[in-house]
Amino acid sequence: MFLSIDFNSEEALYIQLCNQIIFGIACAEIREGDNLPSVRDLADDIGINMHTVNKAYTILKQEGYVKLDRRKGTVISVDTNKMKAIEELTDDLKVVLAKAVCKNISYKEILEIIDQIFCEFEINNDDDD
Repeated sequence: MFLSIDFNSEEALYIQLCNQIIFGIACAEIREGDNLPSVRDLADDIGINMHTVNKAYTILKQEGYVKLDRRKGTVISVDTNKMKAIEELTDDLKVVLAKAVCKNISYKEILEIIDQIFCEFEINNDDDD
């Protein structure tokens, strides 16, 4: 698994780590049932504190992207509760769209951005849902 962490970014390392793992799932680089490296191994590979990795894994577990298995470690296991996901997405998008409105980004431009981003992911999207 390749992770791209920017040590010069103002975004916290654990947030970058969470986001990179979520991107990896969305792009099918890592799949349901795949094991993530141990906290110690990933911390050593990236060159960050073990507590940072542990915090990222805890957040991913709370958000329903991984589960902890005593024998297998941290395993990709995406919670597919669609209603909960829609509620969370709505809350997140309200903030993102408010920022866009403040920056004079048009509805059309927002839709174009969304289309571009969706094309980056391997999505089994049913338009009938």
